[in-house]
Amino acid sequence: MLMFAVVATCCANADDTTTSDKPVKVIAGQWLQVERPNGKGEIPVYISADGHDVDISKPQPSIVRALVVVHGKLRNADVYNESGLQAIKTAGAAGKGTLLITPQFLTKLDIDAFHLPANALRWTGGGWMEGNNATNAAVSTFDAFDVILERLADRTLFPNLKTVVVAGHSAGGQVVQRYTVVGRGGEKLIHSGVHVRYVIANPSSYMYFSPERPVLDPKGEFTFAIPRKSCEGKYNEWKYGVNSPPPYVGDAKFEDMEARYLRRDVTYLLGTADTDPNHPALDKTCMGEVEGPYRFFRGKAYFKYMELRHPELKEPGASQKLWFVPGVEHDGDKMLNSSCGLAALFDIGSCSTRVVDPKP
Repeated sequence: MLMFAVVATCCANADDTTTSDKPVKVIAGQWLQVERPNGKGEIPVYISADGHDVDISKPQPSIVRALVVVHGKLRNADVYNESGLQAIKTAGAAGKGTLLITPQFLTKLDIDAFHLPANALRWTGGGWMEGNNATNAAVSTFDAFDVILERLADRTLFPNLKTVVVAGHSAGGQVVQRYTVVGRGGEKLIHSGVHVRYVIANPSSYMYFSPERPVLDPKGEFTFAIPRKSCEGKYNEWKYGVNSPPPYVGDAKFEDMEARYLRRDVTYLLGTADTDPNHPALDKTCMGEVEGPYRFFRGKAYFKYMELRHPELKEPGASQKLWFVPGVEHDGDKMLNSSCGLAALFDIGSCSTRVVDPKP
């Protein structure tokens, strides 16, 4: 694994929380080589522990927990890295062997703005969150996660690692949810004796395993049926459904991946105030809209969908949990640093699913 220090900043674009059609302000300070059989390249990444950059190609015996945090649609890894650092501090995990890894998935806008080299991987604006290949190499976003998790699974490098948490908010939550379904890197960690958890916070959409989508019955309860809108036949295509998945998936069968997904430790975090059907960053495509009018609805509906398919998820100690973050809107920092976020990331405290919820 090749890493070298690069510090790059750009002040050309003003603050913007609604559009991803501008280059990022900051490129992460290290580079991670992602080499797969069909292609290779590098992505920028923050990797630190106890306030210092860490080279994960060298032994790190002090590390017992690794936190991988994935940015949202703005590709602002610097902002999410700061949220991760604050969460470590708030949880009392600073100086206690916690590694923070924050990858950054760039687009051509970023490459051009910073004059980055040809081997810097770049994706289309939505392609990185779908797990598609980069536009300049046959390397998926999911391949990058595999490389990170495979490195953490190396016991010669991380002999005392006990827990890895992969967390994403918004667009980051989208890519983490899909990776939790199809990703392979987590299995190597589990086989090496490391516990792996996936934290999916406030994504705009989820990948469904069947053609049904949520509707409300007259009593306001979720039921599931083929939607009236077919979205020109696209509503069940990847990233929303199982049809036409990216090359990374290969010949794998989704029924097998659903069974594996069910075994994985997954925490869905939903902000109870993330209820704006006109939020500027909400997926308002036809495919997104058939999952529900806003994120809080979509997240609750998806968990109910999984419970109906797998009633064992209703049992105490189930592998997947739905936690509500009271009063929080679409805000990654507030989600990760809430008591529920800290419980999911660090196994401290608790989070209740019992929240006054006037909306369906």
